[in-house]
Amino acid sequence: MPSISFLKKVLRTLRHESRGRTPQRVNSWFKWLAPGLLIKRWLLISASGVLLTSLGLAIWAKLTPIFYFIDVTQRVLERIANIIPSYVSGPIAISCGLVLIFWGQTRTVSSITEVLKPNGNQELVDVLMDHRRLNRGPKMVVVGGGTGLSTLLRGLKVYSANITAIVTVADDGGSSGRLREEFGMLPPGDIRNCLAALADQEKLLTELFQYRFQAGNGLVGHSFGNLFLTAMSEITGDLEQAIAASSQVLAVRGRVLPATLSDVRLWAELTDGRRIEGESNITEANGKIVKIGCTPANPPALPAALKAIQEADYIIIGPGSLYTSIIPNLLVPEIAEAIASRTIPRIYVCNIMTQPGETQGYTVSDHIRAIDEACGKKLFNAVLVHRKVPSAQSLINYAQENSYPVFLDREAVAKSGRRIVLTNVMDEDEYTNLVRHNPQRLARILLRWYSRAHV
Repeated sequence: MPSISFLKKVLRTLRHESRGRTPQRVNSWFKWLAPGLLIKRWLLISASGVLLTSLGLAIWAKLTPIFYFIDVTQRVLERIANIIPSYVSGPIAISCGLVLIFWGQTRTVSSITEVLKPNGNQELVDVLMDHRRLNRGPKMVVVGGGTGLSTLLRGLKVYSANITAIVTVADDGGSSGRLREEFGMLPPGDIRNCLAALADQEKLLTELFQYRFQAGNGLVGHSFGNLFLTAMSEITGDLEQAIAASSQVLAVRGRVLPATLSDVRLWAELTDGRRIEGESNITEANGKIVKIGCTPANPPALPAALKAIQEADYIIIGPGSLYTSIIPNLLVPEIAEAIASRTIPRIYVCNIMTQPGETQGYTVSDHIRAIDEACGKKLFNAVLVHRKVPSAQSLINYAQENSYPVFLDREAVAKSGRRIVLTNVMDEDEYTNLVRHNPQRLARILLRWYSRAHV
């Protein structure tokens, strides 16, 4: 049939002009029909609005202009039909209409994409689909501090945008300690690391926030991220508002909250009878900790942190330094009480290696016992333990610093009533032989366990 052959020619022409890009473009357009994007309903509502507006104008004009317009259009179409057969003119009109619609919508989406993603190669529909997927992810609360927490956040942000990191504010060493003494603000170091980890442009922001000044009166040793948060605190009035404002500026996926806004100072009692005050001094004392606390005792929790715990679907504790990153959060009684009261999946990520000055000779059950004793409650129902042993060279390097793999004493862990999640989530640097959790593998295992425990 002539009409069929005509359509084939049109399709061949369009395929030739697209130079292989049409399949990708059509596939991209079909994505806009995917459920959950909230696009189809608004397009339908917009089209209904156009029709309703046109009807209203016709009624208001008493149909006279519309009548003449339709009459003239009908006469023109009849004349065209007499000259060109309908089986030719019809497909031509349909093809031209489809081309105009496709062209107009493509340019519209391209214009929006240029504004929202000026330097990105990702299609706007893919951005929307990722946005919807991340915002439908589980509400997760992660409690900890130090590099362990920021490492975990880098992996979790791929699965959900509903992440709340509750961070310790007991740090008193380095740049954070100096700013704490000079400005009377809470230490920003751990908060800085978490903000960088959750930011969209993580690599660049991490390099920027971790940059330490090598010269300058009063600047030497300070990191840019700490100074940035200090300036934001001065502008907004407190650290909580500074973190919220910084999160907007940095396009952070999730939230970072201090456990408390009180000026908390850690203290620890050692087996040799010494009482050490100050987070940085506890590790340097190189003794065995028998009791840990803070001044002032029982600091009030940040209300937003309590609300996040109450609304959470999943709570993760650790990884991080046991006594100086994890337990300081749990010394806020309301935080520990809120976690203990939840019946949702709760898991503790145990460290891979023991830490000199904190956990020498500690087994997995020793880590669990320390957390239970610090807050007087059982806060989690499972513990994630790494299975694989580091390389011989790494073991030698760590042994020189009195650090060894955390031994899994299964019977003692079972007696504590915790389920063991045994897996391989270790990264080993081939140059420095440092052992760390792999962010992607750790997050994947944690989400897999959550999906099973949540059922």
